[in-house]
Amino acid sequence: MILGFDAKRFFHNKTGLGNYSRDLIRILAHYQPENSYLLYNPKPKKIDRIPIDGKIIIENLPETKKDKKFSPIWRLFSICSQIKKDKVELFHGLSGEIPIGLHKTGVKTVVTIHDLIFMRYPNLYSYFDRKIHYYKFKYAANNADLVIAISEQTKKDIVTYLNINPDKIKVIYQVCAPIFKEEIPIEYLELTRSKYQLPNHFILNVGTIETRKNVLSVIKAIKEIETQLVIIGKKTVYFKEIKNYIVENNLQNKVVFLENVELKELASIYRMASVFIYPSVFEGFGIPIIEALYSKTPVITSKGGCFSEAGGENTVYIDPLNTEEIKGELEEILANSEKRELMKQKGFEFVQKFNDDIIAKNWVETYNEVLRLY
Repeated sequence: MILGFDAKRFFHNKTGLGNYSRDLIRILAHYQPENSYLLYNPKPKKIDRIPIDGKIIIENLPETKKDKKFSPIWRLFSICSQIKKDKVELFHGLSGEIPIGLHKTGVKTVVTIHDLIFMRYPNLYSYFDRKIHYYKFKYAANNADLVIAISEQTKKDIVTYLNINPDKIKVIYQVCAPIFKEEIPIEYLELTRSKYQLPNHFILNVGTIETRKNVLSVIKAIKEIETQLVIIGKKTVYFKEIKNYIVENNLQNKVVFLENVELKELASIYRMASVFIYPSVFEGFGIPIIEALYSKTPVITSKGGCFSEAGGENTVYIDPLNTEEIKGELEEILANSEKRELMKQKGFEFVQKFNDDIIAKNWVETYNEVLRLY
């Protein structure tokens, strides 16, 4: 089978949509090496993020001078003729988009929609960005043969906000990088602890430091708890509000900020944390939750939305804006070693549903179904 993929994020996004794209290609190539995986990249990559062997996983750039010069237009329109020439049987838009007109070429199409946060929380986006996102997502959802949602919550949003028939939408969960499932030597853990000067006991939060992620609620909650908070993520303008609160309340010694942490180091920090907390107001899925569960770290996250899909029954759920509730749950878990151990064990059992082989099998069956039925 010859499969084509919109690989812009695969090659150029370090986290988020990039990780989703790379993990999907990785597991497909591992479990179905008889296929060809053609990755359509609008411009040359700066960093090799996954081995491209030229036989199974193949990078395809614009072929003509015009398409190279106007690569965004190539990705939206003229890529169709290249996909057809390459005899692609099924094309997968990995980030809510498919090329315009591709459905008219006879090539089967699948599109993954991760979330519709720009419609749920329009105040977080500019007017122009909202309009562009809406047009691309609506076009893709209407014209793809099948829409993939990364959670049941996202499926509901696609039905509600894009008016798509639920029978056209299938939920396939994400996987995470293998390093979160591997054993890491104690020596490496201690090297990481020393490098970043981490305390022996701490609470961990991972994710872009932005308003929607809501880490300020955690900082307020730990104000009177004997613990420290380690926050790993890219800073945005929201960081200024956080920093002001920390200074005003003399919490400089209780909060540690880290950026540009290597993946193995991140996996090590998950394992060292006493509790992982993810108080986001809304997500499409919440991949850090399953990273923590694979790391055998107890998880606290938000009530509602997609969070219980990722966290399972033995994760603790809180109102993300209720700092007293967050404080109470943190104190309970930090003080109760039996509860922590139960959460670790049960969380680890639950997260096995996101193992690579299970998700890969789901994808292979889905692609075959699209080729057979549509």
